[in-house]
Amino acid sequence: MENIEEHKIGKKLNEGKTKEVYELLGCPGQVLIKSKDQITAGNAARKDQMVGKAAISTKTTVSVFRLLQDAGIKTAFEKQCGETAFVAANCHMIPIEWVCRRVATGSFLKRNPGVKEGFKFFPPKMEMFFKDDANNDPQWSKEQVIEAHFNCGGLQIERCEVDIMNRTTLAVFEILEKAWATQDCTLVDMKVEFGVCASTKEILLADVIDNDSWRLWPLGDRSLQKDKQVYRDLKEVTPEAMQVVKRNFEWVAERVQNLLVTKSSKRVVVIMGSSSDLGHGQKIKQACANYGIPCELRISSAHKGTDETLKIKAEYEGDGVHTVFVAVAGRSNGLGPVLSGNTTCPVINCPPISADWGAEDIWSSLRMPSGLGCSTVLFPEAAALFAAQIFGQFDHLVWAKLRANILKNWISLKQADKQLRNM
Repeated sequence: MENIEEHKIGKKLNEGKTKEVYELLGCPGQVLIKSKDQITAGNAARKDQMVGKAAISTKTTVSVFRLLQDAGIKTAFEKQCGETAFVAANCHMIPIEWVCRRVATGSFLKRNPGVKEGFKFFPPKMEMFFKDDANNDPQWSKEQVIEAHFNCGGLQIERCEVDIMNRTTLAVFEILEKAWATQDCTLVDMKVEFGVCASTKEILLADVIDNDSWRLWPLGDRSLQKDKQVYRDLKEVTPEAMQVVKRNFEWVAERVQNLLVTKSSKRVVVIMGSSSDLGHGQKIKQACANYGIPCELRISSAHKGTDETLKIKAEYEGDGVHTVFVAVAGRSNGLGPVLSGNTTCPVINCPPISADWGAEDIWSSLRMPSGLGCSTVLFPEAAALFAAQIFGQFDHLVWAKLRANILKNWISLKQADKQLRNM
C-alpha cells in the first residue's frame, strides 16, 4: 500500500456526498479517489459524520475491485493509497446508476405494488437510474439511455455501449453474489457506475463499490442486514445507533477480505502416454494457469505399464485435494479408459491428434466401454476450460474467472459487430 504523501496531489476535480476526486500531478491519466467520513441517505436529506467510515469504505472498495480484476473484469481501480484513498484511471463518468436485483425489496416494492418483499428474480432484474439529485434520480429505460446521446470523454454512448454496461453489471453482480454466498450472505441487490477511460476511451467499471452500494443479508435474513439500509431505517440518529451502523460497516469490511481467498484445494493432473506428448501437455498446463488451477504433468503408458499408471493415479487420491485427470494419449487411447475405470475423479481425454491418423485415432477416445464416463475434447484450452467448469462448482474464484470470460467473449463479438456495421 502506498502512502498519499508519495503523490503530488493537484486540484480537486469533483466532490460527491461520500468522496472527493483529485488530480495526480506527474501521473497523467490517473486520479486519486478519497473517501469521506460522511454517511448519507435519501440524496443527502439525511447526513451524518461517522468517524472511520472513510477507511472502512476504502478497505471494502479495494477488496471488491481486486476480486473483480483478478476475475478479469475491467475496472478503473489501480492501487490503494493510504487508508482512505486509492488511485484510479481518470474516467469521464456516465451519469447512469445501474442496479441489479436478485430479491425484491426497497424502492422496487414502492414502484411495483403487489410484489411481495422477498420475490426472487431469475435472471436478476436490471434497472437504470439517471443521476439527477434534484429529481431524486429518476428511473430510465434502456431506450431513454440510448436516446440521451451521451458523449463521455469522446465516446458516443449508443446501443452497443449500453448493452455492454448492462451485461457487465449482471456479471459483476453474479460474481459478487457467488462470492458472498461463501460467507452465508445473500447479495440482495447492488448499484454500480461506469466511466469512459480518458486515455483508452474504453468503458470501465468505475466509482466505488462499498457498503453503500448493496444490500447484504446474512443467512438471507433481512433482520440481520449489514448494509446502509440500517442507517436509512433509523427513526432517530443517536450516538448509540451510529455505533451499530459503524459496527455493521466494519463487519462487512472484514468479511469482504474472505472473498479474495478460497478454502478449496484443487489440481489438474495431466498424464501423457509418452514424452512426445509433452508439448500438448504443456499447453494444457498453461491454460490451467489462466484459471488459477495448479497443474502437474506425468508420463505413463496404460498399455506398456498399466501397474505404474495405476500407482501414479493412486498418488493423487486420498489427500483431500479435488483432482481432475487429463489423459493425453494418441493412436490407441487406453489411458483415459483405464483411469476412468479405476478412479472416482473426473477424467478428460485430450488426445494429440495427428494429421495422418487423426480421424481413426479419435474413436479410441470416443467409444468407451460400458460403465466408463470419460469426456473427450481435442484442444488443450478446452481441457483446461472443462476442468475449470468442474472446479467452479465449488470454488467461487474459478467460477468468477469463467463468468468474466463469458462476458469478455460476448463484448468482443458485440464490438466486432459494431465495427463491421460502421465500415
